[in-house]
Amino acid sequence: MEETPVLTEVRDGYRVVTLNRPQRLNAFTEAMHKALRRALEEAEIDRSCRALLLTGAGRGFCAGQDLSDRMVAPGAELPKVGGAIEDYYNPLVRKLRGLPFPVIAAVNGVAAGAGANVALACDIVLAARSASFLQAFAKIGLIPDSGGTWFLPRLVGAARARGLALLAEPLPAEKAESWGLIWKAVDDAALMGEAEKLCAQLAAGPTHGLALIKRALDAAETNGLDQQLDLECALQREAGASPDYGEGVRAFMEKRPAKFTGRRGA
Repeated sequence: MEETPVLTEVRDGYRVVTLNRPQRLNAFTEAMHKALRRALEEAEIDRSCRALLLTGAGRGFCAGQDLSDRMVAPGAELPKVGGAIEDYYNPLVRKLRGLPFPVIAAVNGVAAGAGANVALACDIVLAARSASFLQAFAKIGLIPDSGGTWFLPRLVGAARARGLALLAEPLPAEKAESWGLIWKAVDDAALMGEAEKLCAQLAAGPTHGLALIKRALDAAETNGLDQQLDLECALQREAGASPDYGEGVRAFMEKRPAKFTGRRGA
C-alpha cells in the first residue's frame, strides 16, 4: 500500500507540508493533488498558521506529473492533459499564490516539469546545492505549464526562459540563484534548518502586512505605474489600520523587538 502522499507537521506558528512519494521522486498523481489541496486548505483556515514550508521527501522535491498515470498503447486515445491542468495544477498554483501568509519552498533535489513551477509559485525558494530545476516538457512534446511560461521570463528574462523551455536542460541550484530564479542555494545539510528558521521568522512577522506585500508584487507584474501607485495607496491604507502597524512603530521607538499578532485591522 502506498504511503500517505502528503504529510503535514504543525509547528509553532507555521506548518511543514511534505510531498511524500519518495519512490517516485514525489511525482504528482490525482491522489497526491487532492491530499495537497486538503493540506493547503487546512493551513489557510488555521488562524495560528502564519507561514508554510513546502518540501519533498527523499532525494527529490517533485518530478512533476507521474507519467505512469498517462501510459497509452499505440493507437489508443490520448489522456486529456488539459483536464488535469484545469482541475489540479492551475488551482494548486493559484492557491499557493493566494495564501494569506508567506510560502517557502525547500527544494531538496530535482524539481522537474510541473514540480519546478510549483516551487516557483511559492514566495521564497531555497534549494540544496545538489538540487536542480528542469523544464522537462519539451522532451515529451508539451509546453511548460503550472505557470511556467509566466514565471520564467519574469524571473530570468526572455532569452534564458526560452533556452530553459526549448532545450529542457537542467539548471543547477547555484546557477538558478545567480540567474535570479530562486532566492538562495544552500549546503544540502543546512537546507531544512535554514528553511525552518526563515519560516519561523516570517511566522512571527506582521502576517497581514506580508499578505498585502504578496498582493502588491503579484499585481505589479501586469499593472501600469498609475495603477500600481493607486494599489499601493489602497493597500498601505489597509496595512496602516492593522494592530501590527501600531506595534511596529512602538517597538521601533522603544528600541525593542516587535510582538506582532498578524491580525487585520478593524
